[in-house]
Amino acid sequence: MKNWFKSFSLPQLVDALLPVLATLAALFIGAIMLLLMGANPITAYSALLAGAFGNSNALADTVVKATPLLLVGLGICIAFRGGVTNIGGEGQFVAGALSATVVGLWLPEQSGWLVIPLGMLAGLLGGALWGGIPGILKAYFNVNEILSTIMMNQIAVQLMNFLLIGPLIDPLQLERSSRIPQTARLAHAFDLPRLAPTRLHLGAALAVGLAILVYILLWRTTLGYRIRAVGLNPHASRYAGIKVPQHIVLSLLLSGALAGLAGAVQVYGLHHRMFTDGSATGFTGNAGFNGIVAALFGQLHPLGVIPASFFFGGLLVGANKLQRAVQVPAALITTLNGLVVIFVVSSELWRKKRAQQRLSAASIAPPAPQREEVPV
Repeated sequence: MKNWFKSFSLPQLVDALLPVLATLAALFIGAIMLLLMGANPITAYSALLAGAFGNSNALADTVVKATPLLLVGLGICIAFRGGVTNIGGEGQFVAGALSATVVGLWLPEQSGWLVIPLGMLAGLLGGALWGGIPGILKAYFNVNEILSTIMMNQIAVQLMNFLLIGPLIDPLQLERSSRIPQTARLAHAFDLPRLAPTRLHLGAALAVGLAILVYILLWRTTLGYRIRAVGLNPHASRYAGIKVPQHIVLSLLLSGALAGLAGAVQVYGLHHRMFTDGSATGFTGNAGFNGIVAALFGQLHPLGVIPASFFFGGLLVGANKLQRAVQVPAALITTLNGLVVIFVVSSELWRKKRAQQRLSAASIAPPAPQREEVPV
């Protein structure tokens, strides 16, 4: 135990706590804003905690909200570790959800044991396609992946709007798909006689299991090592014989696949249908962008994204009760979430800058003097 404490230096401890400190700073700014609006910050934040963790139903809603953030965040970890920036989580989320919905409606009479795996696979493939296209453009045509993934978001939204007012439309409701059959829905957890039914479904367990698998992939396999090597230094990786373009494509493909799976889980586990308000946000709840923040909060580590997603899920769920408790405009809740995002992202940039400074200082430090041997 003593050796463990000695190996964990103060700079490493500060870096590990930066996201927490950044969140506290954002909440402090939010408290000042609440005071200026005549609201009691203690009452507001107490309502936020109660809304997110106050009872089993609130806790279940927090986990449900965290599930797509975790899946998208895992994909973001792979992309960032591979040296590419994936801003297309929203579009990949929608593409996966559309693919899974088509499978669920195409096989309405089949057993759930067949429909659910096929739907999850369709979600993976739909998201992978939406992530792989920017990956090919980046690897072989040097197209900026930030621009291409954002453009793919808009294409996915327009495709969703077209399908939900056309081929997938529910005859009884506009801008909604038909519901997938009961047998194709992910079982809800804790729907036991002694416990009140909740919205918590098995997609949450699937997301946690995938977090462990992504960790094994990135840090315990040759493929993961190559992805991280390309992200750290593509020139050295190319010199070492690693096929850089293929691994860039693979990073975005896997990232998109996990975001697409998040969309499939959202359909099969929560909504049981797709719907639109003309934008992606109406269905995704901004999970494609919030997943990026969860990944950064978790230090781009698959296991770190688990508590980070849980935290942001609680923040999003509790914000609704905060608004009702102190009667503040909805814009303040959006501002509070935005402050957390800005502070967390800024802390990550500062952490990288500190790491570069430490590396530079170590490279220019004079060598330690060697003790001369005195002959006997």
